[in-house]
Amino acid sequence: MTPTLPVWIDDPTNAAILAVAEDRLTGFQLDPFGEIAARSGLDIATVLDRVAAMMRSGTIRRVRQTLMATNLADGALCAWQVPPERLDDAFAWLFREDPFSGHVVIRTTDNATAGSNYRLWTTLKVPQGFALEKHARFLAATIGAQAHRLMPAKALFALGVGHVRRRGLEPGARAAEPAEVKDTKIVELDALEWRVLTAIKREFALDEIVRDVWAGRAREAGVSLEEFERVGTALGAKGVIGRFSTFLEHVKPQQQAGGRSVTRYNALFHWKVPRGRELDAGREVGRHYIMTHAYWREGGPEFKGVNIMGVAHGMEKDAVLAHKAAIDEHLREAGIEFDYTNVFWGGRSEIKPSEIAPAAYLEFCARHKLDPEAMRS
Repeated sequence: MTPTLPVWIDDPTNAAILAVAEDRLTGFQLDPFGEIAARSGLDIATVLDRVAAMMRSGTIRRVRQTLMATNLADGALCAWQVPPERLDDAFAWLFREDPFSGHVVIRTTDNATAGSNYRLWTTLKVPQGFALEKHARFLAATIGAQAHRLMPAKALFALGVGHVRRRGLEPGARAAEPAEVKDTKIVELDALEWRVLTAIKREFALDEIVRDVWAGRAREAGVSLEEFERVGTALGAKGVIGRFSTFLEHVKPQQQAGGRSVTRYNALFHWKVPRGRELDAGREVGRHYIMTHAYWREGGPEFKGVNIMGVAHGMEKDAVLAHKAAIDEHLREAGIEFDYTNVFWGGRSEIKPSEIAPAAYLEFCARHKLDPEAMRS
């Protein structure tokens, strides 16, 4: 009988794998599992066996090569004001029926503050050639939203959810230099690049956790493995490939792992900094290791003019707030004042990759009896 492998992240071998595999493999990876093995100091067979075991248990919820979707499709963070009695139905519809809504989260604030009546938050992207606002208006009418606020990213400063390597961080822990600024310029692709990209981005099934991960995807794209790897490498050079990542089930307790969760608190931080200091502030926020996301978005009057946002996770609420306080102090020490800040806490959540393929939008329009030409930008 095959021995049962440990599947929880506290196991030293799993922790070594996940410290690399969650968010350290940037760009298009020709041999992702081989790279994980090399960086973790483990043999390839152990890496493959442990990743597969964690997928079976639900500790890892998906494995995929991510994209820099902000460079491939118009997108935004969207806050929805939905009547309380419709909130759960709206949440379910966006998660199940809209392939262009990614993260779907119900959020609350500790007190009634600006925007606290916007309980439903999603990421939203539409493929190139289609209008984000038109799609949002269709969704609003469908879910019964009374109002919505689209907040496109004007710049990115941090992007990478590595829960394992962030455990035990001291408040204020940060890089020696400010974070780099990542732009959100849209990159146009040709038909071959879209075909390869579509095959690259699909999450891996359990039977695809093998050393030679791309051979089957090359067949799917209708090209040789060499051509597939050439195009994938070129896409990486264009800046549209994110990371090869293992995504943990970080909220729902896993029964096979003793009913434990990876994290308990998901906080969306808001700051309103002076106009002209957005890039400076974002770089200072983004250099803090606790931040899984940091970006410049305009919250508008609905959110009292906030313009820097970011996400942090933790097991204890007080610890998350301690990290927030340390970032606040650092901003002031850096000479960046802010006259408003807030925290939106995540509750019920579902996460899926946002679809960005143009063909998928045509299918969506047909399913919902929408004229695709009327939905174009």
